[in-house]
Amino acid sequence: MFNNFSPNMLKTYKSCPRKYFYQYVENIQVPKSSIPFEKGKKIHALANYFLQGVNISRIETALTESERQAWELLLNNPYFRKDCLHSEYTLTCKLGEYRVGGRLDAVVCDGENYYILDYKTGSIPKNPEYDFQTMVYLLCLDRVLASYESLSFVYINLKDRKDYVIEFDPKLKSKYEELVEEACQKISSDTLYNPSETACQRCEYSKICSAI
Repeated sequence: MFNNFSPNMLKTYKSCPRKYFYQYVENIQVPKSSIPFEKGKKIHALANYFLQGVNISRIETALTESERQAWELLLNNPYFRKDCLHSEYTLTCKLGEYRVGGRLDAVVCDGENYYILDYKTGSIPKNPEYDFQTMVYLLCLDRVLASYESLSFVYINLKDRKDYVIEFDPKLKSKYEELVEEACQKISSDTLYNPSETACQRCEYSKICSAI
């Protein structure tokens, strides 16, 4: 059984244990259209190149109008223009007997104020303060930083043109650790993976799922 968990693994299990079983235990990969994700992939790649100091002028000419608008929004975002420490940064930390982590779009700073950036060309999560991505990434970076004045997670929503900033309150640290570790424990002890009926309609595993 897994002892290493990403936010996507935790969110998949929460949405439907059976889907988690197919995707992460059985490693069944169902082909699906990549078209809805193309804009996001391009924006993330451009952002990574830009933050690494790569000349992207030729790549920019290949963008569609929609992609160009999203890129310009990100390029002019005040958080994106802060000093970059890391781009496409893989980070993990230990919580009890489990290890959690993932790849952060970017970590930037303004003096002793640090920000985890997440670029969204779609929607941000519901209740983002308690989304597994928010909690896991904040916990991981908190472990890495020796000291800081403030630490925040910033969802840069390029669709709605809004920034959603979640400041890491030290008082919430134990709550985040409890919620994430509890989720890891629940997955690790599960042997039945009972399905969640509410998640069946749009699930890519619906044609092979024994629960339907």
